[in-house]
Amino acid sequence: MTLHQTIKEQIKDALRAKDTIRLDTLRSLTALFQSEMMSQNISGDYITDEKALALIKRSVKQHKDSIEQFEKGGRDDLVSKEKAELNVLESFMPSMMPFNEVKMIVHMRVDALKSAGTFDPKATGKIVGMLIKELAGKADGTMIKNAIDELITTK
Repeated sequence: MTLHQTIKEQIKDALRAKDTIRLDTLRSLTALFQSEMMSQNISGDYITDEKALALIKRSVKQHKDSIEQFEKGGRDDLVSKEKAELNVLESFMPSMMPFNEVKMIVHMRVDALKSAGTFDPKATGKIVGMLIKELAGKADGTMIKNAIDELITTK
């Protein structure tokens, strides 16, 4: 069963449980999926898991930004709603690597670049880009950048 199918099935469960936050979040996700299908001229009933995860990831980022803005504006009522929706969205995201594992991988890659003589501490953006592709879905860019920064400042 694809992620899109799973989300559609969970809408029925949320309706039965009268879980309005979960229901609204899942409905907005399916609307987002349908919109993506229409804009990309995707035929069929469901989008791929890769596209679904990308859309969920974008929605998670939007919710985090909204939470930050609402906290600055003192809108605690909206902050709690956004956090509840964020929890629902994050339940569909793959689990992230612990920071220590990310640091270990970054350390190995940086050491490999140093031994090859191609490491430039000023070009950390290229290293981040390389590692984001390698660790796609397992670690986000901020975590990778923090690991690189920590590694460079300790040496």
